[in-house]
Amino acid sequence: MNEPFTYFITWTTYGTWLPGDQRGWRKTNSGDQPAQPLLEQWSRNQMQERPVRLNQIQREKVETVCHEHALIRGWLVHAISARSNHIHVAVTAASEPKLVRDQFKANSTRVLRQEPDPVMNTKIWSRGGDIELLDGDEDSLERVVIYITEAQDRKDRDQRQF
Repeated sequence: MNEPFTYFITWTTYGTWLPGDQRGWRKTNSGDQPAQPLLEQWSRNQMQERPVRLNQIQREKVETVCHEHALIRGWLVHAISARSNHIHVAVTAASEPKLVRDQFKANSTRVLRQEPDPVMNTKIWSRGGDIELLDGDEDSLERVVIYITEAQDRKDRDQRQF
């Protein structure tokens, strides 16, 4: 079995945070990127379906299934917050981080297809997601947990400081 690591995982719902987004965006292997309005418009034009926004019932279903799946896999969820357009999870797992993220997304997709109030879009999530390794420093984990559980409801929530 691999040594467990703690990850801060974020993924977005389909069409709600596009490349070029005015709030800034993250590019695979390149990190934070500035707004690029033309790229954002091009990305929007490429969309095959409407953006997905989760309602309260759907958000609760995602949080519940992620907790249940973590329990089955022996992972420790420190914090989770399903928002209308993205999910944040802080989790300790002895598995590859992409596997953890993808299993959370797959199980969330499964429950979001079920009644009541199923999501009808073919695509529920954007491709991939952001994974940050927390370096084992308790302060880093504490800041991430506070960000997930409290800062999401504060005004300047998009400005993270870890």
